[in-house]
Amino acid sequence: MFNEDVIIKPVISEKANALREQDKYVFIVRSDATKTQVKDAVSKLFSVKVIGCTTMNVMGKIKRLRGRPGRTSSYKKAVVRIAHGETIKVFEGA
Repeated sequence: MFNEDVIIKPVISEKANALREQDKYVFIVRSDATKTQVKDAVSKLFSVKVIGCTTMNVMGKIKRLRGRPGRTSSYKKAVVRIAHGETIKVFEGA
């Protein structure tokens, strides 16, 4: 698996922006990606030093469409902590 395939997209939300002050960045990753693969992908793609990585599986929410129950897609989320003073430009809007 290539580094570009591990990370699907960054998460831009209020909670993710609050975590940036603690040098933590949130990404949606492939469901079969391991913590080691996520660490390597972030460090090589964004040229930063990764200190730690936490992953979690987010189950899809139950929704209704025209009276029929359904479920949104489940996904895997990774919170990556980088070295103090380093930033990832994707989140900075540059």
